[in-house]
Parts: sequence; structure tokens; C-alpha cells
Amino acid sequence: MEWKPAQFDVSGYPPDLVLTNNLDVDPDFVDNFARCARWCADGSSFLVQCENRSFQLFNIRTQLSAHHKRTFSQSSAVVNFAWYPGASSNNAPAYCFVASVRDCPVKLLDASDGRLRASYPIIDHRERFIAPHSLAFNLTADKLYCGFEDAIEIFDIQQPGEGDRLPTTPSKKSKDGLKGIISSIAFSSSYDYYAIGSLTPSSQAMDNIALYSESSQAAIMPVGGADSHSGVTQLKFNPTKPHILYAAFRRHDAIYAWDLRSDTSVPVKVFKAAPGPRKTRTNQKIEFDIDYAGRWLSVGDQDGCVSVFDLEDSDELDVIGCVAFHPLRSNLLSISGSRHFDEDMREGDSNSSDEDSTDQESDSESQNIIAVSTRRPLPYVKDSSLKLWSFEPTRTVQHA
Repeated sequence: MEWKPAQFDVSGYPPDLVLTNNLDVDPDFVDNFARCARWCADGSSFLVQCENRSFQLFNIRTQLSAHHKRTFSQSSAVVNFAWYPGASSNNAPAYCFVASVRDCPVKLLDASDGRLRASYPIIDHRERFIAPHSLAFNLTADKLYCGFEDAIEIFDIQQPGEGDRLPTTPSKKSKDGLKGIISSIAFSSSYDYYAIGSLTPSSQAMDNIALYSESSQAAIMPVGGADSHSGVTQLKFNPTKPHILYAAFRRHDAIYAWDLRSDTSVPVKVFKAAPGPRKTRTNQKIEFDIDYAGRWLSVGDQDGCVSVFDLEDSDELDVIGCVAFHPLRSNLLSISGSRHFDEDMREGDSNSSDEDSTDQESDSESQNIIAVSTRRPLPYVKDSSLKLWSFEPTRTVQHA
């Protein structure tokens, strides 16, 4: 039976809300909420990491009601979790997940009843358990990679116990390598390498994303160039284009993409939704996802909105400078465009930035002086389109 990826129609009507449910009430933690949720491999259930030191499992084969939930309480705060690759409620041996719980070894838990199958301890120099911030299985699902401060612990799944430690920096004082907490690990689906990211902010002297070879466990190359200097919160490869790497950063509302076949010091694309009403950015980790066909990227924001980006859209995107509702019809008008200057055109010209040019023009007008610079480059516009959007309940989608 041939497998075909699901098709998503985002060109017509908004998606329908087909199911709503809530977490189980915890009388000891009335403000409980979900940190993140992830589907198992066959989509028969999803697991929710909760704020109240627990997991809740939802089976979606029947209507969701209280008796179709399972709650797996933990002794301390949950840091992260990952499904075992191929996990399915129809395959009992594979129906499990690993969990990082504070002050505990990494746990391999049965998803049917929450019982402990195995444990994988990470111990520091004071003989305390380390709860890793990132968890990832390799492509063959026989190794578990756990990221924590300045190192990755690699476990053989079939042999519980201590693993092999891979330092990401030579020493605490060294400026080489990747320093800080390894917050994300992602494996390419077709190549020998994997990507790791650090919560330590990047700088001109140090990037906070690097590629590693799984066969040699050696660093291959750094990845950088994002205009965000924040710490990395998530990395993910495109499922059907394994040379494309995506990254999200702490307190930053853009997602960056790199083509690892070319220059890894410059992102090839940036995905950024229209800014919401809140001006401050949340410290909460916001995860994005990519569908299995590698076509759509989706991410939420702190304003309660979900954005969907077409990864096959090669058109240039620009600032949406203004929107306006039609006074009588269910229509919305949007206009795009802004001034852009190439970095190489600006090089050596300190007066070519948008802010500087505005200040100079104001000064010149006040002094009745016209300043002309032959070195100043002309700005260009990526997109100057006007779009009319219909929100009629009985609308018919038309394509120009």
C-alpha cells in the first residue's frame, strides 16, 4: 500500500474547529497548562507535557472524554520528552517515550500505563542527576542523544545505564566549540549529520548552531548569520529536503532556514508573521512544526494566532505596511513594500541607512541645504503589491 502525505488546503476557507478538550483538573495546581504536545508516529494519540509535573496522553481514535485520557505524574518538573520513533498504540513494544525530569535519570516510559521501562542516568561531577534540555533519537532508533551544558550524552537504548559523553567545547574557559546548554538536537533524514543548538546567545566571534557527523562524532561546520543573537530554542530539518535546516530563537518571532549545501553563514529565508498587538516577547518556548511532505511550516505566537507558511513559495516577501477593512463588505485590503539596501552596497557608506538618511534630510531642510551623495545607493522594493482579501461566508476562491 503506497503511502501518500496528507494534503493541506490553505487557499480557501479557514480550518474548521473539529475538537475541543481540556486538561484534567488538578486541585493542587489550579493554573495548570500545557507546555507542548506531540503526536506519536501513527497519529493514534498525542502526548502533552503539563506545567504541573505530569504528562497527559490523549487517544484520538474515539471522541475525547475524560476516560480516554491518561495522566502520568512525575516527581519533579518535566524538562522535555520525545516519542520513540515508530511509536504506535497498535505496537506495544514501540509504544513508549523518553522523558527528562528534573533531579532524575532520563526515563523510558510505557505510553500505555506510564510504567518505567528503563533509565539512563547523566551524572555531574558532584554525583547529581542532570536533566537534559534536549532529547533526540538517531535515524536507526538505537541511540538516544541528550543535550545539556557543554555536552551531549549518547546512550545505547538496548543497554540502560551510563552513556558516552561528547563535549561540545574543549573546556569551560575555551572559546572554541559550542558553549552553554545544548537546547536542541535534530537529525537529518538522509545524511550522516545532525544539528545542535545552544541557549547561549551568538556573537560575532561565535555561532550557536553547529553540524556534527554521527559516524565520527566530530563537528563539521558552524551555522549562523541570523540577525537574532538569542539562544536557540528549536532546530528541525525539512522531512523531504534534508539539506534544509530551520531554527527558532528565544524571545524572537522569526524562523530562519539554511541550505546546508551552500553558505551556512547566511540564512536562505526568514519566516515571520505579522506582528501582534503585544510589543513584549514571551520567555515561553514556542515550537514550530513542518508537515511530513515538507510543504507547510506552522507556528503559534503569544497573541493566540497560528501562522502557516508555504515552504515552496519562492516569491520575495516584504513588510505589510498597512491593512484596511472595507466599510460595507467583508473585504480587507493589504499593501506591501518597504525600502531595502544591500549590505555590499552600504559597505563603506555610513550615511546610507534608513535612519541616518532621515536624520540628514531633516537637518538639511531646517538649514535650507540640499545634500547630494554620489556614493549613496538607491533603495529597492521586493514586493509592492496590493491585495484584496474576501472573508464572505459564501465566498468562492478566485485565482488571478
